[in-house]
Amino acid sequence: MGPDDFNYPLPEAAIAQAPLVDRASARLLDATGPQVVHRAVRDLPDLLQLGDVLVLNDTRVLPARLRPNRPTGGSAEVLLLHPLGDSLDDGSTGPLGTVWEALVRPSRKVALGTRLTVADDLAVDVLDDLGEGRRVVRPVDADGEPLDRPSFLAALDLHGEIPLPPYLTTGIDDPERYQTVYSDRPASAAAPTAGLHLTDEVLDACKAAGARIECLELVVGLDTFRPVAVDDLDDHRMHAESYRVPEAVLASCGEARAAGGRVVAVGTTTVRALESAARFGPNGDTDLFIRPPFDFQVVDVLMTNYHLPRSTLLVMLEAFAGCGWRDLYATALNAGYRFLSFGDAMLVGRGGLAGGGGKVGEEVP
Repeated sequence: MGPDDFNYPLPEAAIAQAPLVDRASARLLDATGPQVVHRAVRDLPDLLQLGDVLVLNDTRVLPARLRPNRPTGGSAEVLLLHPLGDSLDDGSTGPLGTVWEALVRPSRKVALGTRLTVADDLAVDVLDDLGEGRRVVRPVDADGEPLDRPSFLAALDLHGEIPLPPYLTTGIDDPERYQTVYSDRPASAAAPTAGLHLTDEVLDACKAAGARIECLELVVGLDTFRPVAVDDLDDHRMHAESYRVPEAVLASCGEARAAGGRVVAVGTTTVRALESAARFGPNGDTDLFIRPPFDFQVVDVLMTNYHLPRSTLLVMLEAFAGCGWRDLYATALNAGYRFLSFGDAMLVGRGGLAGGGGKVGEEVP
């Protein structure tokens, strides 16, 4: 099985370049029943049942893209992926959170030991090579002293940019539109995009419908930006992403399922966090590659956006819902749905597309 098995034609015109004014007006292709029904995200509360648990990834996107200058005067780009802690292989240490894994471009022109200058009060020292364009970097101040995490986050707010995916070519006026309304700790290099559609009003309506709302954190990192570059998925290596799933959240999910309710995950990152926590414990780093066949232990229903061709997220979708995702994607394209980060969404049940995409019903006003 290789990436070509997860390819599909994606017209450029189908890629949403801007968020909708009303988040909840995004379309929602509901494939949880015998018919596929065109709905809107604002209808989500009507699709939940008493006793369901709706689980959200509340990570917040860092303004993690920096555009420093090289010592030669040439430009560079640093995309911070996640902190590595306070020690390096050579034994050197610094304040907690000051050593980061980052993508550095142009990689071949940035030698180890280079200091990249962002502003008068911020520079980045390039310390180690991790391969595939990834480097270990350390943020420093004007005197070359390492910045602790709070100071660095403050500097990022001044000098960093929200790292939009490369297929978003026009930028956005309001960076908060690339954040969920419930985002919490700034840590991620990309947004958990299925959650971008949700509003406080929709979440309140979900609670009123009898569902519990639970939050966890998975820090979205490198694999969001990295395509599958091998011919066989057996050779694809997932880079680890850190996650934190409170034990109370796992308990809530277990209690709901035991009582006949469902665990509804908003986004593939939420699925990865829950299934990792069930296997490896509530906190840690996960390189779990969810691919067919896969024994899901927690999640029953998935709300997700439409993903890039040949991506690991499509591999996860087939493992979760079945091979009928192809018919569902074709239905969405034919109906003018908007794809990728600012696009529309779909709702699928575990194994629900094993026999195909289902018969299309009417659009719900």
